[in-house]
Amino acid sequence: MDHRRKRKLTFFTIGLLFLLSGVEYAVILPTIWRYLQTLDAAPYFLGLALSAFSLSGLLSGPLFGHWSDRTGTTKKIILFANLFEIIGNFLYFMGFSKWLLLSSRLVAGIGTGAGSAIFGFLTRSTSPDDRATVFAAVMACRQAGLLIGPAFNIFLRLCDFHLGPFVVNKYTAPGLFMCLLWILLQLAVVFMYWDLPPLERGRSKVSSTNQSREEEDEQQHVEEDNDEEKPLMGSQEALESYGSVVASNTPTYHSPAASNAALNHISPPASPVPPDSHETSSPFKNFSISREFLREEVVVLLAAQFITLFNQTALETMVTPLTQKYFGYGELENSIMYCLCGVEVIAGFLFVRWLSRRVAERVVLAIGLTICNISGVWCLIFLAKPLGGFPWQLAEFIIGVFLQVLGLPFVAVAQVSLFSKVTAEKTQGFSQGVRRSVGGLATILGPLWAGGLTDNMYIMMGVMMALLALLTMMLGFSYDRLVAPATEEQVDDSDSCS
Repeated sequence: MDHRRKRKLTFFTIGLLFLLSGVEYAVILPTIWRYLQTLDAAPYFLGLALSAFSLSGLLSGPLFGHWSDRTGTTKKIILFANLFEIIGNFLYFMGFSKWLLLSSRLVAGIGTGAGSAIFGFLTRSTSPDDRATVFAAVMACRQAGLLIGPAFNIFLRLCDFHLGPFVVNKYTAPGLFMCLLWILLQLAVVFMYWDLPPLERGRSKVSSTNQSREEEDEQQHVEEDNDEEKPLMGSQEALESYGSVVASNTPTYHSPAASNAALNHISPPASPVPPDSHETSSPFKNFSISREFLREEVVVLLAAQFITLFNQTALETMVTPLTQKYFGYGELENSIMYCLCGVEVIAGFLFVRWLSRRVAERVVLAIGLTICNISGVWCLIFLAKPLGGFPWQLAEFIIGVFLQVLGLPFVAVAQVSLFSKVTAEKTQGFSQGVRRSVGGLATILGPLWAGGLTDNMYIMMGVMMALLALLTMMLGFSYDRLVAPATEEQVDDSDSCS
């Protein structure tokens, strides 16, 4: 099988993984509240169950990312992480007690840590110009899962039979269903996923340096006689495409092995570093956590990750009790609501994918944050204490949810794309793990915050709005720094390599 086909199948499998993560969220969330009620769980248990899933993902993300950076592989990590998803969802299906259900979400959450390794792989496999587009497509796959998930709930709610000692009903069926889907994904990963060779990292950058290399071709053609006397890599662009050889003046294609041989042949003998030493050296050599993450632009992006996910999960936790209280919604109505939200989010990601090709990511982030602020004000005014009769309350609720969902794609794509650019590429797995852990902390605290304040909506909404105002000020002060690293920093990295 050729390399291009392997690459397509690998990316397709990544899309399937994120699709299933969205399906799992969508089939679990609408029913877990009633499920806990059948197990005589207190209201705060809803926040505990949702937070447990994020807690284990928070801890496993950096570990899986570090594993990926060290080994340069992701297939084994995905297969290992999916085992926790399979076991966790089967425990959710068993559901003998509220504590077993809580443990099931804790175990299943470990599997989400593989996402940090996958984002690190995607960062190393894409050029900076295409990265936002690729991330938007991957995130859209998860949102497609959120759209499809409620449709599965429509027939899962009809389940009512016994499977040996286990009861299969509308509450336990989602666990069994997701367990089977994750087993099928394991087979897809085994047969359709490849750890692409390290050369892929170099190829991802070639497209951004074509023009400079064509100029080098012309110069080499003119000065062909003394070609070997000149430095092989004389420009920053050539250094960035490390591992590839400067094109010769003949159209003959050279294989990667031949390219490395040519490098060894014509490189100046005074160079103490062999061409492939960068590939074999540890990615964490001279790595400093404080130097990497305690920078203004990184702190702002991590704050955006935390605050937006905190607000989102707090509102999601509050939605099902709110719809039950004011509108009498059950599992079917909640599933339809989440299905409609999924349509809106997918449309938003498609629009952001188009927009990111035309404007900078920081502009997309500013647009998303503006929408989030409008949504926060609306929810503080109209959802904290709904006004009017049933039609007005329903309209106020729909507008609030619409605005909240609308801003999500803008912030999500912009901050993850910017984060991949302002942090080191060689340790992207670990860095993405840290970013996802910050998000995991938000998804832990958000449900806990909302679950304990369902009767004090003004306090809950007020704190959320204050966090958005703080993030807006941080973005305003640091707007100029939210760009890809300056050329000087790249030169410093190149000097340290040579």
